[in-house]
Amino acid sequence: MAGSLKHFNFRRMAMSGLVIVGALLSAVSNGFAGSFSQESDYSNHAPWNRSKPVGVPFTVYGVDNVPDLHGDPIHADLVLFVGGNQFMVMPRLISAFKRNHPSIRHVYYETLPPGILARQIVSGGLTVGNLHLRIPPDIYESGKKRMDSMVRKGLVLAKTVTPYAQNKLGIMVRAGNPKNIHSLKDLARPDIRLSLPNPKWEGIGNQIRLSLLKAGGKGLVRDIFVSKRKAGSTYLTHIHHRETAVRILDGKSDAGITWISEVLFQKSLHHPITLVRIPDNQNTEATYVAAEVARAPHERSALAWLAFLKSPGAAKIYRRFGFTAPPR
Repeated sequence: MAGSLKHFNFRRMAMSGLVIVGALLSAVSNGFAGSFSQESDYSNHAPWNRSKPVGVPFTVYGVDNVPDLHGDPIHADLVLFVGGNQFMVMPRLISAFKRNHPSIRHVYYETLPPGILARQIVSGGLTVGNLHLRIPPDIYESGKKRMDSMVRKGLVLAKTVTPYAQNKLGIMVRAGNPKNIHSLKDLARPDIRLSLPNPKWEGIGNQIRLSLLKAGGKGLVRDIFVSKRKAGSTYLTHIHHRETAVRILDGKSDAGITWISEVLFQKSLHHPITLVRIPDNQNTEATYVAAEVARAPHERSALAWLAFLKSPGAAKIYRRFGFTAPPR
């Protein structure tokens, strides 16, 4: 028995299990998810997209559902760590990329907050529940400020840093705007329950602070991030691109500051969500950049991806979801 165990590949066993789970993250099992109604229980249906099942479909929403890990990590020809707010863009973007590069068949990607992805690169792994992943990425994508830090630490290659999209902030509220929220200052009202990204690991949190400073100074920042948090009316998310919309749809929050693209995506799905725009003189624009990770396992594929991100085809897909192109 001991002799046979020596030759048993435990890594392959673990990773094979990951394929069944990871590749089916959005598949719906008739025995479980079929009992839920999307209109009445949004929390059970995030991320609101479906992938083609491979093998055994097993997803129990709210129990076993990992919507930000995508694809087959064992056979990956390209591994992407992408800032999570772009999750809605990725399926269409990857399909277009693979049409241009048919030899790159398997793309594994994660759409987690950039700070979590950066920590994953540094630590060499990620734990989700009882699942331990050690998947070295080829590409890291984030905002410019965090990317500058990754360059200084030697974690990505400076010569490969590629700007590819921009985005602005907006206020996400329930359709009909029942709380009559019209400005950033309105968010300081005691009756407004807020959902906001945690600046510790989501770069948007710092950009929200900048916009609040423009709109109402340090007092407004303190009211929203300190006073309302102590009072329990500001909730800091772990993964805002999933949590904020779900909390508003479930009636747990009245508003959240997100990227405009996230509000437009919810509206495109005909969910009862609408956008309160922030004036340009109070808004903060983000530039998204990508770079090859140091010691990337698939360097040729990584460079092909970076070239694709600069193409008109990629820019068109990003525009479809509310992003804009960076100046050339």
